Formats: sequence, structure tokens, C-alpha cells
Amino acid sequence: MTEKESRALAIFGTASDVGKSIVATALCRIFSNAGIDVAPYKAQNMSNNSGVTPDGLEIGRAQIAQAEAARVVPTADMNPVLLKPNSDTGAQVVLQGKVCKTETAKGYFMDTTLWAEAARESLDRLMQRHELVVIEGAGSCAEMNLYDRDFVNFRTARLSGAPVILVADIDRGGVFGQVVGTLAVLPPEDRALVKGVIINRFRGDIDLFRDGVEMLESMTGIPVLGVIPYFRGFTIDAEDAVPLSAKVDPAGGPEAGKIGIAAIYFPHISNFTDLSPLEHDPAVALHYFHYPRSLKGYKALILPGTKNVRGDLAWLYSLGWEAEIQKFRAEGGIIMGICGGYQMLGNSIADPHGVEGPAGKTQALALLDIETVLEKDKCLSNAKGTIAGTTVEATGYEIHHGRSVVSAVCTPFIKVSARNNCPADDLDGAVSEDGRVMGTYFHGVFDEPAVRQWFLSLTEPSYRLQKHEKGRQESYELLAAHFSSHLDLNKIFTIIDKVHP
Repeated sequence: MTEKESRALAIFGTASDVGKSIVATALCRIFSNAGIDVAPYKAQNMSNNSGVTPDGLEIGRAQIAQAEAARVVPTADMNPVLLKPNSDTGAQVVLQGKVCKTETAKGYFMDTTLWAEAARESLDRLMQRHELVVIEGAGSCAEMNLYDRDFVNFRTARLSGAPVILVADIDRGGVFGQVVGTLAVLPPEDRALVKGVIINRFRGDIDLFRDGVEMLESMTGIPVLGVIPYFRGFTIDAEDAVPLSAKVDPAGGPEAGKIGIAAIYFPHISNFTDLSPLEHDPAVALHYFHYPRSLKGYKALILPGTKNVRGDLAWLYSLGWEAEIQKFRAEGGIIMGICGGYQMLGNSIADPHGVEGPAGKTQALALLDIETVLEKDKCLSNAKGTIAGTTVEATGYEIHHGRSVVSAVCTPFIKVSARNNCPADDLDGAVSEDGRVMGTYFHGVFDEPAVRQWFLSLTEPSYRLQKHEKGRQESYELLAAHFSSHLDLNKIFTIIDKVHP
């Protein structure tokens, strides 16, 4: 195969959570719309919000979204190193889509040669296959105490020859300090790679910041490529944290006229985007709770996934959540568990190999008659089927070490028809005899509107989905249009040595 002439563009941040992922996603769709064969790349991602590629490998959800925006098939090369925190000081390392080891932060950073080499190999392959690679950095690109070990930011830019666009978040304040301070501490050779700045999450009248743009350009000698207003009306999955817009530990109860759904906010919550379709449904009030409280008035309780199921179950017990959950169950509330949350609803969870922490066995909530054992090998698959006893089609993806044995007292939740595009005749999950407690290994199950209609109808029989809801592709188009209207695209295309169509 003839190698394509390839170029790269790096999107780095002045800090964590300044919007690098969203900017990279928007640019992937903008470049794709311009007829450029573009692909995303992030050398290392620290997130428990992961997904499964079509060939059954695990990468960060943000890179899957960016691949969708770029209209390319997601691959493990787009996120060669994924760190999934399972304690305050340790994480599971997923290397080029497969579990490699569990490592402490100190051990991981002691020698990053292996991780950096794998990341370089993946970047080389992407640059050979695609005309343009949009590189997303990690955290702040100017963490000087880690600079010699940081292979995600400027080392990647130098290897790929990528010009850098710096993203700053004006919503958090201190935007001048973010930009000028970052540039001030960078070595001269890396500072020279920065070709533009994007100011993200602006609220208010942009005209009032025109002088701010001029001041930044004067102070840095680098053009401001755009000031992006805070956007609403469409959603793109967050990378590694429950979105700031989420309602966490609200003082009041469910909102009048809405279906109240509570979700437990575990310390090691994972794949929180499973609940995004509920959060953005105008008929639903989704509330996350750290601390136990009365669930009176809520129609359903969801136990989401977690990267440390036994540890988070111990946390749940220590705070006194069990009594509130059992009371909610006794009063007829609907309870659903997803992945780790599903395991917690069973009788016990055993981890004989110490996959997620110290080896041992933990008694669970005993709301479903299942027994779970964590195995060394991780199940990774894209799957589909139907909700048992219905014709409702369900799709999702599985990422779990647990194998759950379901007793005859329970009925299956999903009849699985395919995994990784291969026919399957299998069962997933469990449902209690009265149908009020259920669990599944399917992440993303609520992405399917029919499943959401079915589930919310259990809580409120009169519920009906809105006639039109924005799908992923429409959201990417809206995101691209939003950014295009506030960016100097001519300058951006000049930076990547392309002609703006």
C-alpha cells in the first residue's frame, strides 16, 4: 500500500478539563467535512470511561467519539495507553487495547519506555494510514516536574512534526495566567511549536473580550484562533468525569413533573456515560448521590459501573447506603445495576486472583440471586440482543472481569443474538421474580431509544419519548458548526498546510 502524505495537528491544554477532547472532536468533524482523511490519537488516557472497538479492543470513549466524528473506524492505535484507576494510587494499564498489568503511579512513571514505545508505534501506523492525525494531549502540557517522562504532549508533537494549538478555559477564570504561564515555562524549542490559542467556554458578550484577545496576542506573539462560547442544545460524551452539568447531591428531592432517577456516585465510577441518555431526557431528573439519603419520591435507583467493585461496595456499606437501598426495594422502587453495579446486586463477589485489589470475597446486597467471580481475562465485546420477554432490541458493549452465575429464581435480562459481529445464542444479566430489580453487563444500553422507552415506562406508564432526539452524527455536525462559526478556519488550515475549502 502506498503511504499517504501525512500531517498531524496537536491539541494541548493549559490544564486538565479545559475542553481538549471537545476541541479535538470538533476539528475531526470539520476536517472530515472538508474531505480530509483524518483520525484521532491520544497517546495516554487516564479514564474509567472506556469502550470497545469493532475488533474487540479497549480504548477511551473520547477517542471512539472522535473517530465517529472523523467518520473512521475506531482502533486501539488511537489510544495505545489507557490507565483505568482502581485505587487512589494505582491503575490497570491497558496497552494497545489489552490489559497489560496493574501498576502504582510511582511504578508507572519510574520507567515509561515501554508505554512510550507502544505509543510511538501506534502513532506511526496512524500517520501512515491517514492524511491527517489530530493529536490530543493530556492534562497540562507544562507539568515541568514530569516533563522528562511525559510522552503524551510535546514529545509526541516533536515525533510527529505537529504544530500545536493550545486550549484554555476562560470559564474557570485566570485565562491570561493559563496561557502566558504555560508558554513561559516551556522550553524554547517546544514553545516554538505553539502556533495558535483557542479560548474555550466563554459566557457572555464576546465583544467585551475583544481587547482581551488583543492583549493575549500582544503578550505571547501567538494568534488567538477563536473564542468559543459555551454551547448548549447538544451533548458529546465527557472524557473522564461526570459532567459539571450533572446534579450531584442536590438538597431537594425529585423535580415536580419529572421522573426522578437516583444514581449512586461511586468513588471509582466507570462508564458514567451509560446514564447520559437519561440525564438529557427532558422528562427525567437524574440525580447522583455520594451520601445516603431517603430515596422517597424517586422512581428508580441505578448502580452504575465501577473499576473497583468490592472496594466501592465496602464504601457503600461504610456510609450506610445498604439500609436506604433495602428500604427503597421494600417500598417497590425499581433498581438497576450496570456491570459492577449489577454484581453488587447479587449475593457475593469473589476476586480470587486480586484483579481489582486484595484477593477475597465480599457479601453483596442479595437483591438478585447471582454469584460473581472476577477472572483474570477481561470480556471485551460489542453485543446486541433483545430485552427478554419483549421485542425491544438492545445494543451495548461489555468490559468486565466478572463472570456471574444466575440461579433459576431469576430470569435473564437480555437474550444475546450477536457479539463482535458474530452470531451468539446467549443470555445476559438477571431480573428478579417481580421484575423490579435488574442487572446487565451491557454498557450503553440506554443509548437505544427503544430500551429507554421500555425502562422509563416501568417507572411512569405514560412516558413517551420525544418524537425527535439528536443522534450522535447530528451532534457532531452541530458541534462542528458551532466551532466553525467562532474559529478562524483559514488560519487553522494554513497551520496544517492545507487550503480551506
